[in-house]
Amino acid sequence: MMKKFFASIVMMLLAAPSFAQYSSGGFSLDETSLYYGVRFGMNISNFSGDVDADSKVGMTLAGIVGLRVSQSVPVFLESGLYYSGRGAKHLAANYLEIPLLIKYGFKATDDIAILPFFGPYFGLGIAGKADAEDGSKQSSFKNILSRGDMGFKLGVGAEYNMLYLEAGYQFGVTNALKVDEFSAHTSNVFINVGVNF
Repeated sequence: MMKKFFASIVMMLLAAPSFAQYSSGGFSLDETSLYYGVRFGMNISNFSGDVDADSKVGMTLAGIVGLRVSQSVPVFLESGLYYSGRGAKHLAANYLEIPLLIKYGFKATDDIAILPFFGPYFGLGIAGKADAEDGSKQSSFKNILSRGDMGFKLGVGAEYNMLYLEAGYQFGVTNALKVDEFSAHTSNVFINVGVNF
């Protein structure tokens, strides 16, 4: 899986010169009012709280849409639908997520825009399982984790023409466990690549 992930990143980077034919890329800090795009990336996730486990590597796929919310400053509101494979070692948790991010853009160079972002996300657990360390038992997602997850995402993105790269951190504020006497929150470092149109 890691080899496929890095191969995809290399292919997108090699394709970057072909994006240069577009003068404004996916959006212009001065002109664009609406943009949309796709994201593909990697998560390194775990739980904080009463769960003691090693981190797990997962995958992200997403479609996004963004809207400029001010004519005087380059502030954007971005949302979309994300599939996110998260959890921890011996505990796989797959979520659908909808973030609501505020992005502020500024030019690093004539060709590169930097976009820090922050905002809440809302997640719904759709699948997952827990394995015993010896592999002898499995429990379904619904017996261990709450379906709903809510938290915040923060990070920074960079766009060169249509090519987009971002890295950040997200943390849950709701209890991810169904067991009342224990508490844990989702925790996730992510890096995504993509294209904005």
